[in-house]
Amino acid sequence: MTETQGFDKVLVANRGEIAVRVMRACEELDIETVAVYSEADKHGGHVRYADEAYNVGPARAADSYLDQDAIVEAARKAGADAIHPGYGFLAENADFAAKVADAEGITWVGPTSEAMESLGEKTKARKIMDGADVPIVPGTTDPVTEVEEVTDFGDEYGYPVAIKAEGGGGGRGMKVVESADEAADLLRSAKREGEAYFSNDSVYLERYLENPRHIEVQIVADQHGNVRHLGERDCSLQRRHQKVIEEGPSPALSDELREQIGEAARRGVRAADYTNAGTVEFLVEEDLEREDGELLGPDTNFYFLEVNTRIQVEHTVTEELTGIDIVKAQLRVAMGEEIGFAQEDVELEGHAMEFRINAENAADDFAPANKGSLETYDPPGGIGVRLDDALRQGDDIVTDYDSMIAKLIVHGSDRTECLARSRRALAEYDIEGVVTIVPFHRLMLTDERFVGGTHTTKYLDEEADRSTFAEAQEKWGTGDAAADDGEESTEREFTVEVNGKRFEVSLEERGAPAIPTPNGAGGGSGRMERPGVAADDGDDEVVVEGDGETVEAEMQGTILSVNVAEGDEVAAGDVVCVLEAMKMENDVVADMGGVVSQVLVGEGDSVDMGDVLVVLE
Repeated sequence: MTETQGFDKVLVANRGEIAVRVMRACEELDIETVAVYSEADKHGGHVRYADEAYNVGPARAADSYLDQDAIVEAARKAGADAIHPGYGFLAENADFAAKVADAEGITWVGPTSEAMESLGEKTKARKIMDGADVPIVPGTTDPVTEVEEVTDFGDEYGYPVAIKAEGGGGGRGMKVVESADEAADLLRSAKREGEAYFSNDSVYLERYLENPRHIEVQIVADQHGNVRHLGERDCSLQRRHQKVIEEGPSPALSDELREQIGEAARRGVRAADYTNAGTVEFLVEEDLEREDGELLGPDTNFYFLEVNTRIQVEHTVTEELTGIDIVKAQLRVAMGEEIGFAQEDVELEGHAMEFRINAENAADDFAPANKGSLETYDPPGGIGVRLDDALRQGDDIVTDYDSMIAKLIVHGSDRTECLARSRRALAEYDIEGVVTIVPFHRLMLTDERFVGGTHTTKYLDEEADRSTFAEAQEKWGTGDAAADDGEESTEREFTVEVNGKRFEVSLEERGAPAIPTPNGAGGGSGRMERPGVAADDGDDEVVVEGDGETVEAEMQGTILSVNVAEGDEVAAGDVVCVLEAMKMENDVVADMGGVVSQVLVGEGDSVDMGDVLVVLE
């Protein structure tokens, strides 16, 4: 193996469970770790786990976790010699990768900014894959700007047509056009969402596959020309293009088709001059006539979808199947080491599933919780059960970012054992005080289509019986935390910051009264401020004038656009603003007609569930 210089200290530019996951790998490699945190995360699990931690700004992600200069400066202060981005936030930001690479003495743990840029823009990625003889879905290879281009494409290839943001992923910036009449509105919406999420309003077109499976291939590539794929994962169980259960190997692929897809991924990555870990995603056309136990053969159509130039949430599935620690592989590749195994050495043992434990109510269209405290948090254990989280009992959940609480990963000798073990593990998972989708997962493990492995990406949104979600929630679910009962506290925890670095002091006083929370309550995130930490003053109080009808936010999120102004007349059903929540764009509509008397929000504002957005007279 090539002689390399290792890292002494790594800053993890992320939060929550993925930050802890990376830190665990670092600890096993005898590397010190540095956390960054926002005001909302000052008591976060990743902050507790790290060797040291630095505050990088207020709760709003744009002012903290997305503040490139603040993160690089924290690395300098800490003396970190590498930055690992995790997933989300800046993980796929080519500009940030370049900024880190240009910073003296700091290494970027990921692909080069050039590779990220070329594969991050979908039209460029399609050209690279097409040149590497990787099948691509019929579509455009240049950005689309005019509605006529959409309708002409639909006339040639048929509807529906997918409009996709170049920088998009996970359903963000994607709109499905069912007819020519919808093209203009959806083109504007896709461009607006692309600009809001990725500062890039360029979009392209693809033929929308009616019955696809979502298959992705994990790859690792080093700086010495070696490219390995670590098998595939099946991520077809999705709601609104967001994955909820991932598994591997796919229950639908024959060995011949599996090998074809894996080798296509290797060709594409090599052609892109890609290094470090990544995932090549494909859409595989499902055979709706396929019966349980029948597999998709080598003649099945599969198409390149995108490359995720980072570690993914579901990388754990591959780790359980192969025994390869992918985060350690990332770190070693960034150190300049050569991959220490051949492609033929990679074997998939057994079957694994990952269940995203989100603070969402599946019975309420997967609406995310806007508050909650883990009154009880008792994860499952036993053989074949892995739990990736950053929480402990008593923690308040932070709703400023995403809804994930933890990831439950289950491994068995085959899919049958994995399903049985998963049912056992989910039944053991005891969470009280926060609504979660554990009941939904338990339901899916009895669902005929999922158990049979014949589901597609459309199953949850278009075919599943949603009434069963409510039944499962009622049978197995838990609700939000109860209000503070005012009990006295005997523990006082003080947090201080010196030059942005966090230090903690704990003091126990027998019989001491509870310390009141500033202003009587926590912030919109549902968190409770602790002594020694200045509370966020927040914005000026919003005053609703008069007694008109109010249009309120149905969930926590960020205002992408405001479509009305004071004095405008609106009708019932009109869109008054667009709210981003859970990585999706949501239209907020008026329930009744009237004249707008007040607009209480603006573009970029963060809102909580129940906040008044617009007043109608």
